[in-house]
Amino acid sequence: MKNYRVYQVDAFTKDLFRGNPAGVVANADNLSATQMQAIAREMNNSETAFILSPTTADHEVWVRFFTPTTEVPICGHATIAAHYVRALELRLPSGRVLQKTGAGILPVEIICEDGDYRIVMTQGTIEFDEPLPRLECDEIIAALGLCQSDLDDHCPMEIVSTGHSKVLIGIKNKSTLDLLQPNLAQLSDISRRIKCNGFFVFSLLNNGSDVLSHGRMFAPAIGIAEDPVTGNANGPLGAYLVHHRLAQHDGHHFSFKGQQGEAIGRLGTVEITVEIEEGRPKTVRVGGHAVVVFKSELVV
Repeated sequence: MKNYRVYQVDAFTKDLFRGNPAGVVANADNLSATQMQAIAREMNNSETAFILSPTTADHEVWVRFFTPTTEVPICGHATIAAHYVRALELRLPSGRVLQKTGAGILPVEIICEDGDYRIVMTQGTIEFDEPLPRLECDEIIAALGLCQSDLDDHCPMEIVSTGHSKVLIGIKNKSTLDLLQPNLAQLSDISRRIKCNGFFVFSLLNNGSDVLSHGRMFAPAIGIAEDPVTGNANGPLGAYLVHHRLAQHDGHHFSFKGQQGEAIGRLGTVEITVEIEEGRPKTVRVGGHAVVVFKSELVV
């Protein structure tokens, strides 16, 4: 029997009960994958992160991520939560940590700020699929309860990944976004056929604020009806906006804030930075704050 330190952390926010809740097991060594899956199911967050000792010298920490139903290669908000907990427990100074994930070995920045921490993660390799065929686009539009006229004509519907792929769907109005009531069974069926489990619907703002986008993300095929605030959707959105020349930038960097979760009462903010080379997105980083909701102990 061993005692495990279990946290509930709200990521991409400084406020309790906002942003995206993630479970974190801070000392997960000796847990089997079956036990991790059971704990993630019991926590019932969109993801739970398990912090493990490194396995080789090329990283400092190993983190595994589980939804209530399956392991996933990486998760943005659970990475923020895991490294926030680790920084608190170890009283870390500002610096960089290399984490091993299912999407590769990736750096995470720990930033001491106003007596607290801000966490910034570098995401995985940027990958673009071809825009989806018209038939599949029509099925997704119908499953989301949208009409063709709701779509933003500048935004092709396509799968983009920075480690965990999402379908990006641009629409014209935030009011339409807030009222979405998708058919989750239909989205699950489409996910299996297109081999992508997340659907990120977003609208772009042109009001001069540093918040450029609002979004909602649905992934029922992996047990997530709606994810409140999604790093692995907002990050790909940044790459997508550069790729399709929908963003103004200096040719080297593009930074903006994306908000998500407002429609379900869990507003959070993701800070996105895209490094650009020869007009193309090269690297994506996402960051934000976090707050511990509670800490408990599990004996297994």
